[in-house]
Amino acid sequence: MNVDLICELGRKVLDGQSVTYDEALALTGIDEAEVPLLCGFANKIRQTFLGREVDLCAIVNGRSGHCSEDCKFCAQSAHHTAQIETYPLLDEERLLAAARNMERAGANRFAIVTSGRGMEQDAEFPLIVRAIKRIKAETGLNTCVSLGTLSPEQARVLKAAGVTRYHHNLETAESHFPQICTTHRYEDRLATIRHCKAAGLEICVGGIFGLGESAAQRVEFAFTLKSIGVDSVPVNILNPIPGTPLAKAKPLSPLEILKSVAVLRFILPGVNIRFCGGRELNLGDFQAMGLLAGANGLMIGHYLTTHGRDAAQDILMVKAAGLRPVSQGGAERG
Repeated sequence: MNVDLICELGRKVLDGQSVTYDEALALTGIDEAEVPLLCGFANKIRQTFLGREVDLCAIVNGRSGHCSEDCKFCAQSAHHTAQIETYPLLDEERLLAAARNMERAGANRFAIVTSGRGMEQDAEFPLIVRAIKRIKAETGLNTCVSLGTLSPEQARVLKAAGVTRYHHNLETAESHFPQICTTHRYEDRLATIRHCKAAGLEICVGGIFGLGESAAQRVEFAFTLKSIGVDSVPVNILNPIPGTPLAKAKPLSPLEILKSVAVLRFILPGVNIRFCGGRELNLGDFQAMGLLAGANGLMIGHYLTTHGRDAAQDILMVKAAGLRPVSQGGAERG
């Protein structure tokens, strides 16, 4: 029965049609033995709509810790007791050096990420804009930022400075969000996304799997992403950090993660889906399978407060999966 369902819905998407919420929800109920078939169709959907190219991005934690928000997964929240390195905004030269290092490592995109609620009243916003202009002028990278909430005018300033894509995760389904954060609303995040779209920026909006959400809430989340017209979806898997409220959260199994990503690909056939933080810990030897479950992007290098693996390993993994990394400027790399 489930085999027939997977084949029917896989062919439906490949024919250019959309799966419904109920159909996507049915896919979350398949048995573990059927996950490879689901991933096979998701891989074919990815190849049909997006080709064999894998987009590689990297980030720098430009300002760490002391965040006023209480997101339960986050080690940078001032509400929690996680032991992390905290520091003010890195200077322009250090931000530029980080960008150059990741360009040499093979990244196609680079983002400055800052802790804190947002930029509306942040005196350091002009300093970040100046660094963005330097990175744009002195590297071949696509420039992205993740600065929290923004005003419409700030979104326009970022666009004029050369930012191509704004990252602002919704984190989880709206129905689950109050269990994850209480210091701001889901609507606050959606408003910033609307400001960025209005300014002509691409939007990179994803979240974290393993926050205690149900499979149905993952589907709800995916359809929200579809409704706002995302360009890129970063998929993180919870890395439980001591000192945060989710430190003892039960991890998702690798097969559950792969199933969730494959269902996401069924719902969003032509959108970039990128594996990010937590993949090393949660997928282990199954990381390459993530690329064959519909993902077409990776975040390489280190994350905000946790370490990734050597970028060269990820590039080898991409090639071993029969895929091609994208080099600076969008060209394929051998």
